[in-house]
Amino acid sequence: MALMRVAEVSGPKGPFQIVEREIPEPGAGSVRIKVQACGVCHSDSFTKDGLLPGIQYPRVPGHEVAGVIDAVGPGVAGWEPGQRVGVGWNGGYCGYCDPCRRGEFFACIRGQLTGITYDGGYGEYLVAPASAVALMPAELPPDEAAPLMCAGLTTFNALRNSGARAGDVVAVLGLGGLGHLGVQYAAKMGFRTIGIARGKEKEALARQLGASIYIDSQSQDPAAELNKLGGAKIILATVTNGDAMSAVQGGLAVNGTMLVIGAAESMQVSPVALLSGCRSVKGWYSGTSIDSQDTLAFSVQAGVRSMNEIYPLERVSEAYDRMMSGKARFRVVLTMGE
Repeated sequence: MALMRVAEVSGPKGPFQIVEREIPEPGAGSVRIKVQACGVCHSDSFTKDGLLPGIQYPRVPGHEVAGVIDAVGPGVAGWEPGQRVGVGWNGGYCGYCDPCRRGEFFACIRGQLTGITYDGGYGEYLVAPASAVALMPAELPPDEAAPLMCAGLTTFNALRNSGARAGDVVAVLGLGGLGHLGVQYAAKMGFRTIGIARGKEKEALARQLGASIYIDSQSQDPAAELNKLGGAKIILATVTNGDAMSAVQGGLAVNGTMLVIGAAESMQVSPVALLSGCRSVKGWYSGTSIDSQDTLAFSVQAGVRSMNEIYPLERVSEAYDRMMSGKARFRVVLTMGE
C-alpha cells in the first residue's frame, strides 16, 4: 500500500498534524495530482478554524496548488499524466445547474471548494475534479505558480473584468499578499497605476512593482490625492480593513468602481457619493480554472511574479502562523520535496 504525507486538521481550531494516508485513486471525472507546492492563504483559516458550516474533518487545507497529474480517472478527457497543472479556490462545478447553464460556473450551486469540501494541497497528493484543473506553463516553477492560483488569480481577474482601459487611473489599496500582485498586473495592463498604503517607507516597493504614483495614507488624504488626478476609474481594495476602504471611496471618478477583494468585516459607503457620480462598490469572486490558466499565462508573458517565503511541509504550523501574522513578504508557500 503506497502512502503519502499530509498536514490535516482533525477539527475546528485544532493543530496541524502530519500524518500518513493511503494515496487515493481518482474517481470518475477526477484526476490525481502529485503536489509540488501549495500556497498558504488567509482563506485556509476557514478550514483551520471551522468558519464555514458543514466541513467534514479530518480535512487537509490548501487551495493554491501546483503539481503534476500522475493518474486520470474514468471519463476524463483532455488531461493526461505528466501535465503540469494547478488547482485553485474553485474546486470544480457540475455543469448542469442553472448558474452553470448560464455560464456562471463560479456560482455553481453544487460547486466545491478546494481544501474545504474535499482535501486540498497541504500534502503530497491531491484528487480534484477535472473541471478544477488549470494548465501550468513550463516557464513557471511550482513554488512561483502556487500563489498565482488564488492571490494572483483574484487580482488579475478582477482587473481584467473591471472595465478600465489602458491609460485609466487604477489605484491599488494595500501592498500586501494581494496588493503587491495587483500593482504589477495593473501596471502591465497599461493602467496609470497608483499604490496606496500606510507609511512613506513603502513608496520604494510600490514603484518597484510598477506604480507611477504612491499615496501614503498615514500622512495624506488618499481620496483627495486621487481627486487631484481626476479620480480613479477603479480602486482595487485588497486590504482587510473596512476603515481603510471607506477612506478612499471619495477618490472614485464619475462612473468609477471600487472592486473589493479583501475580506473586511464591514465598511461604510456614502449613498450620496454613489448617486451623484454613478459610482459603485462591487465584490469580485476569484475565478474558475480557465481564469487561473489565463492568469498563469499572462504572468509568464508580462513578467509578473509573486514574492514568496518558502517552507517545507514539516513546518506547516510555522508557515501558517507566519501568514496569519500579516508579516510575511508577501506570500507563504509550502513545498513537498521529491
